[in-house]
Amino acid sequence: MAITATMVKDLREKTGAGMMDCKKALTATDGDMAKAIDYLREKGIAKAEKKAGRIAAEGAVAAYVSGNVGVLLEINCETDFAAGNEQFRALEQKIAEHIAKTAPKDLDELNDSELEGKTVAATITEATATIGEKISLRRFVRYETDGKLASYIHMGGKIGVLVELTGGDEQLGKDVAMQIAAASPSAIDRSGVAAEDLEHEREVLRKQALEEGKPEKIVEKMVDGRINKYYKEVCLVEQIFVKDSEKTVKDVLGDVEVKRFERYQLGEGIEKKQEDFAAEVAAQIK
Repeated sequence: MAITATMVKDLREKTGAGMMDCKKALTATDGDMAKAIDYLREKGIAKAEKKAGRIAAEGAVAAYVSGNVGVLLEINCETDFAAGNEQFRALEQKIAEHIAKTAPKDLDELNDSELEGKTVAATITEATATIGEKISLRRFVRYETDGKLASYIHMGGKIGVLVELTGGDEQLGKDVAMQIAAASPSAIDRSGVAAEDLEHEREVLRKQALEEGKPEKIVEKMVDGRINKYYKEVCLVEQIFVKDSEKTVKDVLGDVEVKRFERYQLGEGIEKKQEDFAAEVAAQIK
C-alpha cells in the first residue's frame, strides 16, 4: 500500500512521533493506522492514543441538572460560528430539558417525541432553516438517581461531564466532574476496565519491554508494574487529583462513591470533510 504524506501527518498528530518513524511504522503495518500506533508504542516511540480520537465536528455539549434528574447532550452543526449562536444554544437547552422530563430511551424516540406542538425532528429541521446550517442531534444520556448529580461544561461546550455520586456537597460534585473532564478516565475503578483493553495494553507493554532489551524472565514483572501505572491513568479513583497533586481522587471522595459518569468531547470520532478551497476555486473557473 502506498504511504501518503497525509497518512504520515495524521499518525504524527496522533502519536507525537517523528515523521520518519511514522512513515516506517505505516510501511511496516501496510498503512493500518491502529497497528502503526501499536508499532510505535512497542518501539517506545509513542504513548497510547487517546480513545476519543480526533475532534472534527462543530456544535456544543450541554448539561442540564434539576433535582434528581440530569442530562448530557451533544448537538452538532457545521461551524463554530453557528455553535455560538444564541438560537443554537437555546435550542440545545430546550431539548436537554425535554429529555429530562420525557425520558426517551434513544435518539429515535427522542426525535419522534412532541416538543411544543411538533416533533423534536421537526424542531431541528426548522432550526436548520433558521440558522442556515445543518443541525443534528448526535447523542444524549439521562441519569435519574436517589443520590447526587453534578455536571461540568468546559470551554463553552467543547467537553461536558455528567456524574452520579452517592452523596457529598455541591463542591465535591463539581470537583469530580472537572476531574473527569480534565483527565478523561475510562473507568471508575479497576473492576470497570474492559478485559480486552487490559489485555491489549499488557501485550503492547510486553513487546515494549522486550524491545528495550529486558530479559524475558523479568518482563512479566515489569509489565505488572507498568499495568499498575496504567490503572492510575485510566481509573478515576486512582488518578492524581487535578486540584491537589498530593491527593488521589479516592482521597478527595472519602466515604462518597462515584456510581457512574459520562464524558462527551465535542465531535469525537466524527471525521470532518476536508475542504480543498484551491481546487474548488479552480473547478469553478473551469
